[in-house]
Amino acid sequence: MGFKLGLIVNPLAGLGGSVALKGSDNVAKEALVRGAVPRANERCQIALQALQGMDVEVFCWAKDMGEDCARNAGFKVKVLGKAVNQPSTAQDTLDAAQGLVAAGVSVIMFVGGDGTARDMLEAIGDQVPVVGVPAGVKIHSGVYGITPKAAGQVVAQLMQGDLVSLRSHEVRDIDEVAFREGKVRSRYYGELLVPEAHQYMQATKSSGVEVEELVLHDIAEFMLENMHDDVRYIMGSGSTVAAVMSVLGLENTLLGVDVVENGELLAADVTAQQLLELCGDPEDGKKCEMVLTLIGGQGHVFGRGNQQLSPQLIRSIGLDKVHILATKTKLKALNNQPLLVDTGDPDLDEELQGVVPVICGFNDHVLYPIGNPHV
Repeated sequence: MGFKLGLIVNPLAGLGGSVALKGSDNVAKEALVRGAVPRANERCQIALQALQGMDVEVFCWAKDMGEDCARNAGFKVKVLGKAVNQPSTAQDTLDAAQGLVAAGVSVIMFVGGDGTARDMLEAIGDQVPVVGVPAGVKIHSGVYGITPKAAGQVVAQLMQGDLVSLRSHEVRDIDEVAFREGKVRSRYYGELLVPEAHQYMQATKSSGVEVEELVLHDIAEFMLENMHDDVRYIMGSGSTVAAVMSVLGLENTLLGVDVVENGELLAADVTAQQLLELCGDPEDGKKCEMVLTLIGGQGHVFGRGNQQLSPQLIRSIGLDKVHILATKTKLKALNNQPLLVDTGDPDLDEELQGVVPVICGFNDHVLYPIGNPHV
């Protein structure tokens, strides 16, 4: 029996790139009016060239969602269904992916961009390994080959029985509407099972000033999703915490401390005394937590720029209710030095010593030491 390859093509992938629409989501008609030419099936054929001469049967959806590409490349084809909509939509991609899994394919090659990767994640999760053929305008996800040819070579390795490990890789996507307005907003959506072939598969985009902004937004989105009703959040100073306030749509005191509850600004630029009145006595039944970041290059969590956080307040809330946010770039800049505390109470400084989780992205934590070096 030949190798059963699933194939899905998003025929509109990348359509908006050449006509300056910065993506293709919801703008396909406009892109076509501007003169855009679909290229997804062309890139699909490049990927399939790596499989020429192999015993493979391609399972796919009809016409431009996979059949045309596979037949033009000379493969045996089994058509399992067709797009309900013309042009095809995300729902058609979901239907095709689930149909391929039900048919028992060994791997799915899909052609598209980050939006298509999100559709694959929603449809099949980690049920079947996937290899993305890059055809979109934006490719931040780590599930694509570095080129269409490279994606085909990864599938060829699997078919030849090479020892290719499978790993979970990130699916990420940018908000195209915001991107067209000059705002970069990206987030982590989950992970797909992908063959680990480093020379052929691209890494998740992770360098440059723009991506630092993406990471801050991911951190903020994750914090937002984990903020509970009827809890008073003490929002510390710094740009990382400011990103959370921005996602909440609230005014922020960049060099001060604010208090948020139920998505609203309860108090701005508060003093230590005001914080004690708002959160200082647990017996009052008020639930309070802190959202802090560290001072870049120094590593201070308490005692630099947030002296409003008194020892009494810190003790009443407890370190387990302190959310520390930082990009991995900021942590790496500490050169393995611990996070520092200077609460004004040496006994408390000693009590805070240990290892704490630091939120570095969307559902991404690292454990990091906290506590002053002994001198």
